[in-house]
Amino acid sequence: MEGILPLWKPKGMTSHDCVFKLRKILRMKKIGHTGTLDPDVTGVLPICLGRATKVAEYITDAGKSYEGEVTIGYSTTTEDSSGDKVEEKVVTGSITREQVEEVLRSLTGVIKQTPPMFSAVKVNGKRLYEYARQGIEVERPTREVTIYKIELLDEWESLSGEQVSFRFKVDCSKGTYIRTLAVMIGEKLGYPAHMSDLSRTRSATMTLSDCLTFEQIEEAQSKGLLEQSLRPIEDALSYLPKYEINDTLAMRVRNGAVLEAPPELLLTEGPIAVFTESGEAIAIYVHHPSKQGMIKPSKILKVL
Repeated sequence: MEGILPLWKPKGMTSHDCVFKLRKILRMKKIGHTGTLDPDVTGVLPICLGRATKVAEYITDAGKSYEGEVTIGYSTTTEDSSGDKVEEKVVTGSITREQVEEVLRSLTGVIKQTPPMFSAVKVNGKRLYEYARQGIEVERPTREVTIYKIELLDEWESLSGEQVSFRFKVDCSKGTYIRTLAVMIGEKLGYPAHMSDLSRTRSATMTLSDCLTFEQIEEAQSKGLLEQSLRPIEDALSYLPKYEINDTLAMRVRNGAVLEAPPELLLTEGPIAVFTESGEAIAIYVHHPSKQGMIKPSKILKVL
């Protein structure tokens, strides 16, 4: 069995837990997930089966969409509702929709984020959450991420109370921490804040409507129908620049040949998906570091 299984991850499980459970259900070892989702987060988690594990990184690198909730009034150690309360400040007066929308506009585009201490980012060979559990604070690398679109979900004109919450949806680049985004929204409104709910609604080309629950996967597997729900490897690469080649050139590609870049791809950056005329993805190429106008294989997806 090979392909991409769009899983709807339930709350309370890590991404690794999901892989472990699927290995038992499907009775196969070659399974990998496509990017960590926190235990408290539900949502789209594409799972790569068999040869599809070769393209997991390209799904991870693609854009994501989320729907979440920000609670204004207190912050936590983890930046979400699972952590201990750190700072509290009663909301005075009201927060208007216009104020929030102005903040969201200011956070659209390329922004800088510092990953939370409770995250899987590595510093000096250790994950930040390992330091956090030991009570050790370390300097964290600031990174640039892109918020393509962010908007409010609910219809309201103003919010008031000691603590207030509102829902939003966001389209963003890889590496974006929505927990940290919630904290940033609060800071710009003048209050401590945290992310009180989150669900990933899209990963690369896969959305909620494509996903199966564990129960649906078990049922489909027992009936021998699960392969009908798998997405092909080609779906994971659909957002990359595409180079379509004939069968003669495909033989050379499968053997790892360095190729001349076609004119339309000379100015592209990053990986290039190489497809046969029949629509099969057989390799990932990148621009050659020393031979101008040439591309070289980064990953061969299908050999002879």
